[in-house]
Amino acid sequence: MHEMILILDFGSQYTQLIARRVRELNVYCEIHPWNKCPEMGDNVKGVILSGSPFSVRDASSPSPDLSGIRGKLPLLGVCFGAQYLAHNFGGNVAPSSTREYGRAHLSYVDASNVLTKGMSYGSQVWMSHSDTIKEIPGHYKIIASTADVEVAGYEIEGESTFGIQFHPEVYHSLEGKVLLQNFISDVCGCTQDWTPDSFVEETVSKLRKQLGDDRVILGLSGGVDSSVAAVLLHRAIGKNLHCIFVDNGLLRKNEFESVLDSYKDMGLNVKGVNASRQFYDALKGLTDPEAKRKAIGKVFVDVFDDESRKVKNAKWLGQGTIYPDVIESVSATGGPSATIKSHHNVGGLPDYMKLKVVEPLNLLFKDEVRRIGKSLNMDPAILGRHPFPGPGLGIRILGEVTAEKVSILQEVDHIFISGLKEDGLYDDVWQAGAIFLPIQSVGVMGDERTYENAVALRAVTSTDGMTADWCHLPYEFLAKVSNRIINQVRGINRVTYDISSKPPATIEWE
Repeated sequence: MHEMILILDFGSQYTQLIARRVRELNVYCEIHPWNKCPEMGDNVKGVILSGSPFSVRDASSPSPDLSGIRGKLPLLGVCFGAQYLAHNFGGNVAPSSTREYGRAHLSYVDASNVLTKGMSYGSQVWMSHSDTIKEIPGHYKIIASTADVEVAGYEIEGESTFGIQFHPEVYHSLEGKVLLQNFISDVCGCTQDWTPDSFVEETVSKLRKQLGDDRVILGLSGGVDSSVAAVLLHRAIGKNLHCIFVDNGLLRKNEFESVLDSYKDMGLNVKGVNASRQFYDALKGLTDPEAKRKAIGKVFVDVFDDESRKVKNAKWLGQGTIYPDVIESVSATGGPSATIKSHHNVGGLPDYMKLKVVEPLNLLFKDEVRRIGKSLNMDPAILGRHPFPGPGLGIRILGEVTAEKVSILQEVDHIFISGLKEDGLYDDVWQAGAIFLPIQSVGVMGDERTYENAVALRAVTSTDGMTADWCHLPYEFLAKVSNRIINQVRGINRVTYDISSKPPATIEWE
């Protein structure tokens, strides 16, 4: 068993980012709800307490039993975790007198402390809390401060227990990785041997034991996640993997044909199924985003149910579900995280579908999936493809989805994505696409008044999909693409560019 860091989840949307940073340092970790802490095996080398939307002062806030952890294993409290260790063991936590969200800078850091060594005076950190630690118990030692937060970090003397008020897991904490490296390596003593190669070897071995001689149906989309999942499964069970690519009528222009072609030389058994009419019928009259997602998900499952019956003795449905899908649908481990939106491939299967689900990637973030794909020697063109939502253009058309709107949006999207590639910008963007807006606006073409549709272009930069910033594309590029869209796509007379970041917005509009 690999050495492991255990993360106790108190409901923070950033909890999974802690896990990602730990795994980025080649250490395996697991997230468990604070009230479902597993037994501490010999491979558990340390514990991290996450942040939380709760206040430690609330009677209903999480109250974990740390008797089997504190003083026995290295322990790091982050934000709420740090406040809990102070408030419940003799300190005082109170509402902040000033807003403590966003960037801050260390005005003091103990360079000799094992946790903060290598961090520098003035280093930028990221704060996100409404309470602050006013007093710490006598045997707690301050190891970091900012101008507004005296107790930005502390150590409990005589223990390998620490608390930090800022979030080292977000990229805005510029030396957060240094702190986590110190905790993992120097405090916990981890050897950092969890690598992409080891993940492939262990996952293939696990899949062979789990699946045996059973047959698996896998939905391919042409994207990174389903492709890597397919190669992993194929390596484990070979010809017993049956891949299906469904044309839901909501794909990008010419995507159905191009995706099928891309898999020809990969040795995968792939069948294409045109089910666009079923999806359009299910979406008729629907305007609510969640209703559309659920309708798409239901038809998706129905199609796979039909196809699975054609594969004798098929017992499993393989999916390329990754961590952000699970996080935004429901807390990944049953903890108190808020639901942001549902995903078509998250939440299990209906009773009538007699298939079990296998998800070899559901603990990985997008960049980790790409690292796994590289370890599998997969085509860089597939690994470098932008993420594309499972519900496709169905959630990029605000309001009711119709075949006419899909056709228009496909043309707009094709011009946008092709333009990014032509100008060498595609690889600088994490994800890009076009959104069909539910409004019309007045325009003038050839001295005549028009009253046509508007679209929004969206391009973001990100590393894991959990946070994202709008991409600063050159004005000249945007002007060129806008001109092409308006001139070449009948029905569009206005193009806008989305400059919202995540949070507070999401990458997709629905």
